Amino acid sequence: MTYTEFLQYIYQRYSGNVKLGLERIIGILEDMGNPQNSLKGIHIGGTNGKGSACATCEALLLAHGIHTGLNTSPHLIDYCERFRVDGQNVAFNEILEVFHRFEEVFTKWDASFFEITTAIAFELFFEKKVDTSVIEVGLGGRLDATNLFIPDVTVITTIGLDHVKTLGNSLEKIAFEKAGIVKENIPLVLGRITGAPLDVILAKAIEQKAEVFQIDQDYFVSEINNSSSGVSFSYQFRDYQFNNLKTNLLGRHQTANISAALTAFLLYCHKTGLEVAEHQIRFALKNINWMGRMQLLSSNPVIIVDGAHNLQGIETFTSNLAELFPSRKMLLVVSILADKDYVNMLKALCPFAKRFYISKNESDRAAEIIEQTSVVEAMGCEYKTAPTVKEAFQLAVRDADKDDIVIGAGSLYTVAEIISTHK
Repeated sequence: MTYTEFLQYIYQRYSGNVKLGLERIIGILEDMGNPQNSLKGIHIGGTNGKGSACATCEALLLAHGIHTGLNTSPHLIDYCERFRVDGQNVAFNEILEVFHRFEEVFTKWDASFFEITTAIAFELFFEKKVDTSVIEVGLGGRLDATNLFIPDVTVITTIGLDHVKTLGNSLEKIAFEKAGIVKENIPLVLGRITGAPLDVILAKAIEQKAEVFQIDQDYFVSEINNSSSGVSFSYQFRDYQFNNLKTNLLGRHQTANISAALTAFLLYCHKTGLEVAEHQIRFALKNINWMGRMQLLSSNPVIIVDGAHNLQGIETFTSNLAELFPSRKMLLVVSILADKDYVNMLKALCPFAKRFYISKNESDRAAEIIEQTSVVEAMGCEYKTAPTVKEAFQLAVRDADKDDIVIGAGSLYTVAEIISTHK
């Protein structure tokens, strides 16, 4: 079975089997011998920023010589991106072998695409005897397949409105689902979460006797410098004080994600006896491997892509654009999914648009071109259309003067297609 045949097979056969609940994944993992019970590490959830935090934890662990597994979702270009060992994608043939070995189990339990992917990750990390696993929550947390993993440290980065049909239409309901990953007596690191969502999570932490570490209360970020080469900041937690940390990730918001990850890493080191080295921390933060999030693809012309796919993410993204490129108008290559709040996302982007380049990405959930153009037209924004993201991106690059900025945004699907085109 080739890579393409495998993806078509599991998408067609299993992608429609989504059903919230842990009964199936419990049965699947029991039939597989519960590989997740042999793993330790860090479990990271949140509406936005959890992928960046995962990649930061991976970088910190690898810099300290730790044999590390990283499981994230979704992938941008290659399904194998979901499974990294020691910073490298696991080879497709190894993933396929695990799938075939347990295919009868997946069929027996009518597993979903994500349940299969999670089970494969647990098995791969178990078989490769990784020292530490970094696991990203897929959707929500309480009923997510990854929630069978019992970590040493838990992280929740942010709470925002996303997947409202599944998780609930209020921040409190979403916080309740995210808080489902809080485990008894497992320390919990929180990013910038306030108000009622914070109250919901803290109540869960009290119930689970989980010690909580909050930004601006237990760990601190200061002296932030946001530039087009990366963001730098100073950090303090307990007796740790690191001044002028430099990272290769763009955007002021990344300081919250990175500092939450760094705090989780330090707690993990304290718990496991791993010795912390400041020079390795500095090295790690300059070498975080995370595509598609405020990623600079080119400097001439400037091309930046960002996978923000909900209103909170877009507002964070535009705030960074305003800081990095004050008073600049941009060529915006956009395609958003129909089940997202694309109307308000486009409205948030309009003030930054010299011109929109609107298309329809390859997801079967993509909003139609006419649905998106009707919003920007009503806002009085100039736009062009193209049938595909690839063509829209190529059109924007052709139109760009040397001083123009080309932005790709609206969906991880869109960003993936732009990155593939630009290569």
